[in-house]
Amino acid sequence: MEVMNTKKENSSRRMKGGMITMPFIFANEVCEKLAVVGFGTNMVIYLTSELHLPLTKAANTLTNFGGTASLTPLLGAFIADTFAGRFWTITVASIIYQIGMIILTLSAILPQLRPPSCTGDEYCKEANSSQLAILYVSLLLTAFGSGGIRPCVVAFGADQFDENDEKQKTQTWKFFNWYYFCMGFSMLVAVTVIVYIQDNIGWGIGFGVPTIAMLISIVVFIFGYPLYRNLDPAGSPFTRLLQVCVAAYKKRKLDMVNDTSLLYQNEELDADISTAGKLLHTKQMKFLDRAAIVSEEDNPKSPNLWRLNTVHRVEELKSIIRMGPIWASGIILITAYAQQHTFSVQQAKTMDRHLIQSFEIPAASMTVFTITTMLCTIAFYDRVFVPITRKFTGLERGISFLTRMGIGFFISVLATLVAGFVEVKRKEAASSHGLVDKPKSIIPISVFWLVPQYCLHGIAEAFMSIGHLEFFYDQSPESMKSTAAALFWTAISAGNYLSTLLVSLVHKFTSGPGGTNWLPDNNLNKGKLEYFYWLITLLQVVNLIYYLFCARFYTFKPIQMHKTEDLETKKDGIELVNNV
Repeated sequence: MEVMNTKKENSSRRMKGGMITMPFIFANEVCEKLAVVGFGTNMVIYLTSELHLPLTKAANTLTNFGGTASLTPLLGAFIADTFAGRFWTITVASIIYQIGMIILTLSAILPQLRPPSCTGDEYCKEANSSQLAILYVSLLLTAFGSGGIRPCVVAFGADQFDENDEKQKTQTWKFFNWYYFCMGFSMLVAVTVIVYIQDNIGWGIGFGVPTIAMLISIVVFIFGYPLYRNLDPAGSPFTRLLQVCVAAYKKRKLDMVNDTSLLYQNEELDADISTAGKLLHTKQMKFLDRAAIVSEEDNPKSPNLWRLNTVHRVEELKSIIRMGPIWASGIILITAYAQQHTFSVQQAKTMDRHLIQSFEIPAASMTVFTITTMLCTIAFYDRVFVPITRKFTGLERGISFLTRMGIGFFISVLATLVAGFVEVKRKEAASSHGLVDKPKSIIPISVFWLVPQYCLHGIAEAFMSIGHLEFFYDQSPESMKSTAAALFWTAISAGNYLSTLLVSLVHKFTSGPGGTNWLPDNNLNKGKLEYFYWLITLLQVVNLIYYLFCARFYTFKPIQMHKTEDLETKKDGIELVNNV
C-alpha cells in the first residue's frame, strides 16, 4: 500500500513542470537582465553627469560592482545546492535585488540624495560620502540579488523537464533556445528604450521602469509555484571537494598503491551524484588519490568521508582543477569587454550621434551593435557554420568548444586593436576642429566609427563566452552542473576586477606634469586612450598564446556511461527498497 501511494506521489510530481512553467521563469530572467543591462550600460554617464564623479573613479566603481555581482553566484549556488533549493533562492534573491533597485531609483528622484546640478563650465560638486554610501548600498544589494538569480534560473528552468521522459527531454532544447532569445531581447530593450528614457526623459523614470518590471516579475514567478517541479537540494558539491582535500591531507604519509583497482569504490554511495556515468581514475595529481586509499582505520561499509572518498569523488576534484587554466584564460577577454561600458561610452558621448537630423542615438545605446551582432552570430553559427564544419570535422557540434573559444579570443584581439586606431581618428578630428580643450563639445565625426569595435566584441562574445559556458557544462562533474554557471560568472568577476586594477595602475603611472595622463578624468581629448586599448591588445595576445598552450595539453574528463536500461533498473531498485 505504501509503495502504491509513493507511486501516486511520484506521478503527481512528474505532472508538474514542462513548457507551461517557462513564462513564469523567463519573466524573472528578462527583468533581471533588463535591470542589469539598463543600469550598467548607461551608469558611467549617470555617475559622471549626475554624481559628478571623475571618469576613472566612475569606471572603477562600475567594474568593481560588475566584479562583485559576478562573484556572488558562487554564494547563491552554494545556498541553493546545500539547503534552500533553487526556487527559494531565486525568490529571496529577487526581493533583495528589488530593494536595491528601489534605493537606486529613489536616489535619482530625491534631490538631497545627489549633488546639485551644474551646467556649462561651472564647478560641479562631487557627491558627498553619504550620497555615495547610498549608491554603494544599492549596488551591493543588487549584486547579492544577482548572485542568487544568475546561477539558479537556468538550472531551475532545466529542472522543469524530466530527463528520463523522452518527450520532456526533447523540450529541454526549446527551453535553452527561448532562454537565450528572451535574454537577448531584454538586453536590446535595455540598451535602446531604457537608455533613451534615462537620457531624454529622466533618470528617475529610467531607473523606475525596470524597478517596476522587476516587482511584477517577482509576483509572477511566485504565482507559478504550484506548477513547478521543485527538486530537493542534493548537498553542496563544495563540501565533497573539501572532504577529498582533507582526506588526502590526512593520508599524505601513506604509500601509494600500485594497483589502482584497489582504490575505494562504492556505487551505492555515489548513486545520487553519478546517475549518468562514473568518472574513471586518471594518472594526474596522484597525491589526491590518497583520499581513496582504504586504511586500517577506515570502515568501507560506512565510511567517514573526511577520511575516505571514492575514486569518483576524487576525480570530481581533479576535473575542477584541470578546468582552472582554461577558466583563467577568459579573464582577459572580460577585461577588454568591460571597456565598452566605460571608456567606449565616453568616446561616443563626444561624437556626432545623429542617426537622422531629428534623432540622436544615446551614447550608451551603442552597445546595441554588440548585442545584435552577438545574436546574429549565434544564429549564423547554429544554422550555417555548424552544418558546414560538421562535414569536415565529423563532430556533431561542428567544432569543439575549445576551438570555438580560440576563435573568440582571436577576434577579441582585433576588437581592441581596431578600437585604438578609431580613438586616434577621433582625436585627429578634435584637433583639426580646435576642440581639444573643449571636452563637452561634440566633435564633428560620426559615432558610427565605433561600430566595428562594438561588432567585433559581439562576434567574439558569441564564440568565446558561449564556448566558455559550454566548456563548463560539458567538463564539470555531473553533480556540479548547477554550479557551472557560477564558475562562468567568477571569470567575469575576475575580469572586471582586473579592469579596475589596470585602469588604476595606468592612471597612476602615466600621470605627468600639467595633468597629462593616458586616462584623464575631465578631458578624454588630451588623453592617450589608444595606448590603453593597445596595452589590452598586447595582454590579449599573450593570453591567446597561453590559452593555445593550455588547450593543447588539456585532459578531458574520462567517464564510463551507464546503460539506460541499467540506470532505470538501478533507480527502480533503490526506490523500491526505500519504500519497503
